[in-house]
Amino acid sequence: MVPWGGLSCCLSAAALYLLGRSSGRDAEVLKSVTRVNQLKDLAQLLDTASKVLPLVVTISGRVGSDTPINCEYSGLRGVIVEETAEQHFLKHNDAGSWIQDSALMLSMCKEVPWYLDDGTGRTFVVGGRGATGLVLTVGSEVFEEAGRSFVRGTLDYLQGLKMLGVKRIERVLPVGTPLTVVGEAVKDDIGTVRIQRPHKGPFYISHKTIDQLIANLGRWARWYKYASMGFTAVGVYLLVKHTFHYMMERKRHWELRRRVLAAAAKRAGHEDEGSNATAENGVDNKKDLLMPNLCVICLEQEYNSVFVPVLYLHKIGVRSVHNTLPDSTCGITLGVVICAVA
Repeated sequence: MVPWGGLSCCLSAAALYLLGRSSGRDAEVLKSVTRVNQLKDLAQLLDTASKVLPLVVTISGRVGSDTPINCEYSGLRGVIVEETAEQHFLKHNDAGSWIQDSALMLSMCKEVPWYLDDGTGRTFVVGGRGATGLVLTVGSEVFEEAGRSFVRGTLDYLQGLKMLGVKRIERVLPVGTPLTVVGEAVKDDIGTVRIQRPHKGPFYISHKTIDQLIANLGRWARWYKYASMGFTAVGVYLLVKHTFHYMMERKRHWELRRRVLAAAAKRAGHEDEGSNATAENGVDNKKDLLMPNLCVICLEQEYNSVFVPVLYLHKIGVRSVHNTLPDSTCGITLGVVICAVA
């Protein structure tokens, strides 16, 4: 039997190890990025920086936009707005009861050009929706109850449904929110400085400072490392345990086989008929010599019982077996079902 428990633990340990390495690598990369304290210095830094390698920087400021979005439900003004609508209903299952369920009706996201402003300058951020660490604020969460139309309610009931209503959630990145952005600084054709996702490198948008981001990634890297070590230890223990049990089972099997063959050889030496039967039967008797029909308990009488594991009987559909064996039956009932053989 394959030791799935040990293999699963080892695979989980490998996955956690890779996650830990990734988090640790990201933390080291964030330590090496250029920190821009004032946005007015970013344009000058771009002019003096090397044109060969991309300039990855970290900047901080407050969110702003010339064309913000006015949220419909919360009334907030934001630069990124996500709207979702879920239909909630009761569903009639096969057991005859009603269970609550939901289905996504609408998922929409809007983003307008926006920038960070620290009072000394502005820097536009491009593609912020795909940045790591971006968390939108829940602006509103409204539940609209379903209408009480008799015809619609009857049709839904016949289909096994009871409509409860629609839950609308509005998430937004409000104007004025302080953020930290890590990305590649570039200039467009008209000289406007912007931050975008680098071809290779980190792209973070977070409410935390750069030092808090580095510390958080370091904690996650250590946690993944310790968890990987724990899963590795458990996995190795389970694999070693399975291997040990397998080896002991094989050893017990061969020891039992050796005992049976030794007893059969001893018995054949005392019986003259055994040698004559061997010469007459030829090939058919070779199989008997390999594994004689001796009881593995007493090693004297021929066996007349078969030991079948209960789990095997359940697999083939047998739920219970009750057999009354004669007093002369040679065998033992170590937690298994015994089937008498005629």
